[in-house]
Amino acid sequence: MTSSPLHSAASPANQSVDSSYLACVAGEPSGDMLAASVLAAIKSESQLGHLKTRGIGGPKMIAEGFDALWPMETLAVRGYVEAIKQLPAILSVRQSLIKELMMHPPKAYLGIDAPDFNLGVEKKLKAAGIPTIHFISPSIWAWRGGRIKGIKESVDHMLCIFPFESEIYDRAGIKSTYVGHPLASTIPMVPDTDGAKRKLNVKQGSALVAVLPGSRKSEIAMVAPGFFEAIGKMFEQHQQGIEFVVPIATQSLKPAIEDLTNQLKQRHPHIVIHLLDGQASLALEAADVVLIASGTATLEAALWKKPMVISYKVPALTAWIMKRQAYLPYVGLPNILAGEFVVPELLQDAATPDALAHATLAWLDQPSKVTELKERFTRMHETLRLPTGQLVANVISEVINA
Repeated sequence: MTSSPLHSAASPANQSVDSSYLACVAGEPSGDMLAASVLAAIKSESQLGHLKTRGIGGPKMIAEGFDALWPMETLAVRGYVEAIKQLPAILSVRQSLIKELMMHPPKAYLGIDAPDFNLGVEKKLKAAGIPTIHFISPSIWAWRGGRIKGIKESVDHMLCIFPFESEIYDRAGIKSTYVGHPLASTIPMVPDTDGAKRKLNVKQGSALVAVLPGSRKSEIAMVAPGFFEAIGKMFEQHQQGIEFVVPIATQSLKPAIEDLTNQLKQRHPHIVIHLLDGQASLALEAADVVLIASGTATLEAALWKKPMVISYKVPALTAWIMKRQAYLPYVGLPNILAGEFVVPELLQDAATPDALAHATLAWLDQPSKVTELKERFTRMHETLRLPTGQLVANVISEVINA
C-alpha cells in the first residue's frame, strides 16, 4: 500500500486549494457507493452547487467530480488482525490528511463509514472548530457500545441509515438525522428476475445461484475457497438444472476468483459459472438464491428480495475478539433489521462447504417460505426508501451555513 497522493507526486498541502470545499473520506466500495449519491445531490443543491469535494474516495465518487488525493484501498481492511498489518500505512495517511485539512480548512468534513479511521480525524477537526458530519452510524447497537463517548467528542451531526439509530443518539445528546439507505432508492421494489437472467444468458428453466464472497483480498482468501467448494457440491446435486453467477468486486480480485473458477471447472467441466466484472446488482436481480459474505451486500440482496445464506470467516483471534464484543446473536444486516433469524448464518467453523451448499439449496425447495421472506423484505425496503442523497445534502448545507 502507498500513502502518496493518487494524481501527483507532490504533497496535497503544496497544491493550490480552494477554501470553499467539503472534505470527504470513504474507505471501501460500499462507502464509495454511498458517498457518490451524496455528491450527486450536492451538485444539484442550489446552495451547494459550487462546493468542491476532495479527500479519500473511489471511482464512483471520482465520477461525480471528487478530487481523490489518496487511494481508497489504503483503508479497505476488516478485523483487528488484518488492520494491524496495514496500520503503518493507514496511520501515515491519517496524519497527512489531518495536516492537509488543518492547513487548508474545509467548510465541513464528511466521514463516510470507516469509523476507526474517520472518528480519529473528526475528533481533531472538531476540536479545531471544523464542523464534522459522519454518514452511517457505527454499529454501536451491535457491539462496542462504549464508542458513543468518542463519537460525541468527534461528531457534530450523525447521519443514520436505519430508523432505530436516531433514538440512541438523542439519548446521548448527539444531533442526528435518519436519512434512509441510498440502496433503497436505487433498487426497484419488484425485481425483473427473468429479464436479468436473459441478460446473463442463463438457460431457461435453470436455477441461478449468485455467489458473493466479498470485496476485500482478505475475504477472498478466507471466504471464497469454501464458497467455491459449495458451488461444486450444489452442481453435483443439480447438474444441468443449475447455474452460478459470481460478480468480481474489483479488478485486483479477478486473478484469485478466476483461479478458483478454473480449478472447479477442471473437476466439473460442464458447470456454468458466469463471472462478472462488478455488476453485483445484475447478479442479485437475476438470482433465485444467494450465497453471500456478511457485509453491506447482504442488505442489497434483501432489497432485491432474495432468499440467501450469509456466511463469514475471519482469523480465529479476530473472531474471538468480535464475539466477546457482540450484543446481538446475528451478524447479517437482514437479520439485524428484522430482529430475528429470517435467513441462515453460517460463520467460522460452521461454514463448511457441505453446510453452505445444503442451506443454499434448501431455499429452492421452499417456495412458500421464499414468498413470505419477499414480503418481509418488501416492508423493510419501504421503511428504508427515502431521498437519502438529498437529505444528506440538506444536512451538509445546514451545518455549513450555521
